[in-house]
Amino acid sequence: MIWLRAFAPLPFGLVVGSFMMVVISRVPVKGSLIRPRSRCPSCGTEIRNRDNVPVVSWLLLRGRCRACGARISAEYPLVELSTAALVVGALARYESLWQGILVAMLLSMMPAIVIIDIRHRIIPNRLMYPTLVGFTLYVVIGWLLGAPLDPARAAIGLLAFGGGLLVVAMVSRGMGMGDVKLAAVLGVAFGAIGLGDVGVAAAAAVVLGGLGGLVALAMGRGRKSAIPFGPYLAAGAVVAAFWGPQLAHWYLRTFVTT
Repeated sequence: MIWLRAFAPLPFGLVVGSFMMVVISRVPVKGSLIRPRSRCPSCGTEIRNRDNVPVVSWLLLRGRCRACGARISAEYPLVELSTAALVVGALARYESLWQGILVAMLLSMMPAIVIIDIRHRIIPNRLMYPTLVGFTLYVVIGWLLGAPLDPARAAIGLLAFGGGLLVVAMVSRGMGMGDVKLAAVLGVAFGAIGLGDVGVAAAAAVVLGGLGGLVALAMGRGRKSAIPFGPYLAAGAVVAAFWGPQLAHWYLRTFVTT
C-alpha cells in the first residue's frame, strides 16, 4: 500500500518538476511564474500543450523544438525526473501521509535550488519565505488534527539549524543568507518529524561540503573561491529524508552510548 500510495502521484511529481524548470528560469531574474507561457529558448515560439508533457514530449521530439528544430537542453527531463523521483521516494519512505507529504514538498524543491545556487549564487527569497511560512502552517495544522508532527520540535529545528548557520554567516564571508533561510526551512520540516533528522541533515551538509571543498582545491581553485553551499544543504536534506533515523541511531550507538 505504501508503494501504491507513492507511485499514484508520479504524474503529479513530473508536473511539479516541469513547474520547477519554470522556477529555475524565471525566479532568479524576477520573472512571473504565470505569464507568459513556456516558449522555445531559441526561436521564442510558444510551446503547445501537446509538446509540454513532462519527459514524454522531450523524448518524442528527440530533444528538439517542433517549430525551429533547435535542441532543447536535457536539463528539462532530468529535473522533471529527479523531482518526481524525490516525491515518490518521500511518499514511500514515510508511513504517515502527513510526514510523507511534508518531506515530498521539501525535496521537490531541491533540484531547482541546486541549479539556481550553482548558476546564480543565490537561493531566492521568493522561494524561501513562502516555503517557511507554508511549512510552519502545515505543521501546526497537522498537529492540531492529530498528525505525527510537532510544532515545538519544528521551532527547535529552525533555531538550531537556521540559527547555527546565521552565526556562521555573521562571522564568515563564505555563507550567504540564502543558505541560512534554507537551513531554517530544513529545520522546520525535519524538526517536526524528529530532531535527529535535523542533526543528520546538518552533519551531512557539512561533511559533503567539506569534501566538495577538497575536490575544488584539488582541481586548482583557490581557497578564497566562492563555493555555493546550497547544493550541499540539499544533499543533506536528501540524506536525512531517506536515512536520517538510521544514521542518527548509528551515531548515538557508536559515539555517545557506552
